[in-house]
Amino acid sequence: MESQFGIAHVWTQGDFVTRAVAIILLAMSVASWLVIVIKALDIVKFKKYAKTAQDFWHSADLATGLEKLGDDKQNPFRFMVLEGREASAHHRKTSAHLHDTLDISDWVTRCLRNGINEFTARLQSGLAILASVGSTAPFIGLFGTVWGIYHALVAIGMSGQSSIDKVAGPIGEALIMTALGLAVAIPAVLGYNALVRGNKGILNALNSFAHDVHAYFVTGARVSVDGQVSGNVLPLKKGA
Repeated sequence: MESQFGIAHVWTQGDFVTRAVAIILLAMSVASWLVIVIKALDIVKFKKYAKTAQDFWHSADLATGLEKLGDDKQNPFRFMVLEGREASAHHRKTSAHLHDTLDISDWVTRCLRNGINEFTARLQSGLAILASVGSTAPFIGLFGTVWGIYHALVAIGMSGQSSIDKVAGPIGEALIMTALGLAVAIPAVLGYNALVRGNKGILNALNSFAHDVHAYFVTGARVSVDGQVSGNVLPLKKGA
């Protein structure tokens, strides 16, 4: 029975359209799982960075805080600190430019927001693949099913044999394409939802950290939970 019914039989007996649909679904599945695995590992890494970022505010000075954040250039929390420091120093030391019409608070806010936007784009890269696979894979599989059923019915009609045992095999094989489409789409949809939820948590932590970084470089102290300026963080050292 396995030689007459199954995915292998669909491949050997199918025409170029059926094989093309199968190859497309396989490629979509491989791409989806690659995105899911890579982005999931990134989320795990960034969550570790988010936990480490809390230690930054228990540092005696900025240099010590940066050491606690590590030297990974992909650490968005470390990047926020460096971006804020550079923006603050740039605003103080440069000669007259257009940005001098902004006060230091607006200038640091703009620079930090640009950094967050860049990280958001990098964090969400690849999710479009999962969204596309999740929305199109079932229809591609359905197309393969319709195509297979059409040719199965044509072959049955030409043979003149219309008993249930002659019809069930070809029709069942054609329906396998729909099952394959669903098997590709379901992990893509679930992976997309899980990654979006994980990204949202990281971005919330990064926005909160960037808010504190902004307050630090503008006022010299971190904003506490109740919205008041906390003096627990030492002001910037000269030349930091």
